Amino acid sequence: MTARRTRFAILAASLVSVTALSAAAWWIVSLGPAPLGNEIAFSSRVVDRDGRLLRAYATGEGRWRLPARSADVDPRFFDLLFAYEDKRFRAHHGVDPRALGRAAVQLAGSGRIRSGGSTLTMQVARLLEPRGSRSFVAKIRQIVRAIQIERALTKDEILSLYLALAPYGGNIEGIRAASLVYFGKEPRRLSLGEAALLVALPQSPEGRRPDRSVEAAHAARNRVLDRFAVLGSVPADEIALAKAEPMPAGRRPMPMLAPHAADRAIADAAPGSEARLTVDADLQKTSEALARERARTLALTLGSDISLAILVVDNATGEVRAHVGSPDYFDLRRAGQVDLTQALRSPGSTLKPFIYGLGFEDGFIHPETLIDDRPTRYGAYTPQNFDFTFQGTVTVRKALQLSLNLPALAVLDQVGASRLAARLTQAGATLVLPEGEAPGLAIGLGGVGIRLSDLVMLYGGIARLGTVLPLRERMDLAFRKADGGRLMEPVAAWYVSNVLIGTPPPDNGAPARIAFKTGTSYGYRDAWSVGFDGRYTIGIWVGRPDGAPVPGLVGRVAAAPILFDAFARLPALPVSLPRAPQGVLATTSAKLPPPLRHFQARDRVGDVAQAKLHILFPPDGARLELSAVDSKPAPVPLKVAGAVAPLTVLVNGVPALSQPRGSLFFQPDGPGFARVTVIDGSGAADSVVVRLDDGAAPPAVLPARSTCRRAPCGQP
Repeated sequence: MTARRTRFAILAASLVSVTALSAAAWWIVSLGPAPLGNEIAFSSRVVDRDGRLLRAYATGEGRWRLPARSADVDPRFFDLLFAYEDKRFRAHHGVDPRALGRAAVQLAGSGRIRSGGSTLTMQVARLLEPRGSRSFVAKIRQIVRAIQIERALTKDEILSLYLALAPYGGNIEGIRAASLVYFGKEPRRLSLGEAALLVALPQSPEGRRPDRSVEAAHAARNRVLDRFAVLGSVPADEIALAKAEPMPAGRRPMPMLAPHAADRAIADAAPGSEARLTVDADLQKTSEALARERARTLALTLGSDISLAILVVDNATGEVRAHVGSPDYFDLRRAGQVDLTQALRSPGSTLKPFIYGLGFEDGFIHPETLIDDRPTRYGAYTPQNFDFTFQGTVTVRKALQLSLNLPALAVLDQVGASRLAARLTQAGATLVLPEGEAPGLAIGLGGVGIRLSDLVMLYGGIARLGTVLPLRERMDLAFRKADGGRLMEPVAAWYVSNVLIGTPPPDNGAPARIAFKTGTSYGYRDAWSVGFDGRYTIGIWVGRPDGAPVPGLVGRVAAAPILFDAFARLPALPVSLPRAPQGVLATTSAKLPPPLRHFQARDRVGDVAQAKLHILFPPDGARLELSAVDSKPAPVPLKVAGAVAPLTVLVNGVPALSQPRGSLFFQPDGPGFARVTVIDGSGAADSVVVRLDDGAAPPAVLPARSTCRRAPCGQP
């Protein structure tokens, strides 16, 4: 009888156990897959070229939650965290039986838990699945989830979840956001006291917030340090110093560098993602500080509504290294959230270098060519110099350095306003004219709209000896480095650089170190200064965001000093400009070929310019087969009309005149494209581009861009 009862008891116990285990298994299965943090909504972030945080955006719930890895945090934080929260984290599998047993004994003996039994993995489970109340079932669920998480993730992945989700008071989650808000720095370089505070806060994030309860935060931090001191791994004096560290007085603002560039990057990114810019955080910070300082200074003389923008670009890559759209992003009075590097403004005289560059390219002027600064009328248009005076006869070099209007317009009249506009547009810039208007001479003095970003890109093209690279501001997007658009020939670009580097600097600048140009728009609405050395191009714009006139706003006074300050704050000394390319003619005015000694403006009949000289043969865009004489290319004949002797022929900017039997010829170097320019004794010039073929090569296709300079003219 007794045996039967025993067997019955065993059977009943087995049934109960099986039922309990089945119920437990069913309950565990009903919980569904373990949460692994795949659906966590992080703050959208914008970082610099080296991964440093420039700006973060709160989540849709209004929380600051930034991802973090173990490598992003000071190692001493983990020493403190494991000592205080989970000594055997690296050894257990989600649950620490010894810690749970100790907590159970404390609960049974005193009626309360004096040391928690939760592991870091269990805390992560609770953060991933917040519980409504503290109960036995909730604790069991937490244990199950911890075991599941340990089976699915590595220890470092679990730590990353804790680092990202631990609460730190208010809307701050994760160690990275907490370190930035309470200490103003990334968590990779925490002091011992700071690390101890960040270990203590998640235990009671609202009760220990240092911005509300300094005493509670101080006491909690010291308890963490005391427990760490028991291990004996840190000297007592270091613990004492950590306890003496001041508590943070309040919350700091989140990083806010390059806000305009960040806004544009995030607008195209998925929520919670990270965008990487080409910006350098250190240079961005110094550029923003410079903008704030200069805006305050300018406000004293030009009014409190004055604003400015700064753009720093790497010449070699076209990468934007600093982007300051306004001095203060949150200044409503000055429309701080408007990115003024993208605002369409009148460039004033800043397009003059491109006018002279095309003149150098065509071969009818040289930096030492003499040119007249005298009153001139173009139909109903009678331009004046900025100071309403005239310099008389000056060199082209001095005319550009002094930014004289009349010589620049005389050269533009011969280059062609449409050709200038087309060349700048083909190089990648956007020029905006009043609706229904065609390019005219006024664009040489600022009668067109352009963005600071485009102007900096064009000047970077001069620094690159005539090849323009598009500006690049995103490192995380696919980018194919193109050959770049052609702005002007290398010799012409070098001439422009050589002239601009001799421009007298403002009082705070050293001479002959930066090639730069200033500009002031009509009505004193915009002040500009753009300059470059061998490595960087920097552009400055100063004015009011609403475009209102600002009496006394002049580029040389308002913008140029900021430009030189910006170069002075670069991380390295100025780099020399490129060496002179082949074909540069270094001489004086008196030693130039006669047609280049003195620029002669076009004759004007009825206020309409008349071009006399015209190359009849070869025509622009022609393909010619070369013949050989003594194994050398034979001279190519030229036929011109309307010329005044003597004549000078330039091939690719180099004199190449040959006149056998009294005819006009030029001696080619060999097969390929050649720009042929003829200049007569009156200073008139005409150019064509031809393809010279040795007869063995397949037919070539001429470049889409013509170099015609006479009216009417096709696209340059």
